[in-house]
Amino acid sequence: MVEPVQILLPVALFAGGLAAGGLAISVLAAPLFTTLPTGMYVPVHKGLVTRFDPFMPLSLLSCLLCDLALAALGDRTAVRLLAALAALLLAAAMTVSLTRNVPINRWLSTLDPQDLPVDFDRLDPRERWIRWNRVRGSLAVAALLTNVAAAAVLI
Repeated sequence: MVEPVQILLPVALFAGGLAAGGLAISVLAAPLFTTLPTGMYVPVHKGLVTRFDPFMPLSLLSCLLCDLALAALGDRTAVRLLAALAALLLAAAMTVSLTRNVPINRWLSTLDPQDLPVDFDRLDPRERWIRWNRVRGSLAVAALLTNVAAAAVLI
């Protein structure tokens, strides 16, 4: 008989790896945003966000749900505790995304790069977005490493 952990943990590792990898790529590429002229930054940001948006929430949520199930159904205390910690880290990453990065993404999506607000230089969200992106990326990587630790417990 297949135990829930035999399905949930590999799915959590896969989805968490995709999420951590996607966020790691964005953390590594984000400094490029600061080198772009303002008129180029807005369309580049829009283009990248539309590539990551459908993928990242699905990966994060899938991993979170698997970790919550593992925290409840895991057959070892260490696996349950590590899964609960990973779920907490993922929930924090998702909270940062939803409260910090996504509002910036949505605002930028409403802008016309050819007709930016006159005070865009004052409102320019690049540094804020990058800072919060590092936070959520670090949280997602920590969650992945926590899930790897849970897998190691089973070896």
